[in-house]
Amino acid sequence: MEELKTDKKAFIEGFMLLYDLHTALFANVIENISEQDAHNRLNTKANHIAWLTGSLVQERFDLANALGIDQQQKAAALFEGHKGVQDELTYPALASFKEDWERISPLLKAALLNVNQEKLDSTIPMPDGEMTFFDWVFFIIHRESYCIGQIGLWRRLLGYKAMRYPMEGEKK
Repeated sequence: MEELKTDKKAFIEGFMLLYDLHTALFANVIENISEQDAHNRLNTKANHIAWLTGSLVQERFDLANALGIDQQQKAAALFEGHKGVQDELTYPALASFKEDWERISPLLKAALLNVNQEKLDSTIPMPDGEMTFFDWVFFIIHRESYCIGQIGLWRRLLGYKAMRYPMEGEKK
């Protein structure tokens, strides 16, 4: 009996609604955060805002690279191999991460909208096995929500106003 395959391409188009929202929220969640506060872990081992921001950017570049876009963020070496936060480092300015985010986001969006079913069904190696490319895209979109939420919490813990959401008609 032949296995039926889900039309994952239709799901990608749905994912793009979240992708566009995350693209706008990224700028809003890091808005007005000082570089000192971006590195403040409030005496915890939690990932600080600078690391979370750079990690978000790195994941978009990694996905773009897997879709044939040969570009890197300026701070790529800090995140190679999914490196965790490094206590002894001062990470680049949030503005630098924002520039890279704005550079890769439209390129990645176009590539995702043009990805074919064969690529979505392909598998990629992971530390504990493998997953389909489609599942990896889903994971990255979900992770963006999670990391933006963490930065939003850091904003409040550090005394900043809550992240603002894009208003109707505002550029996403």
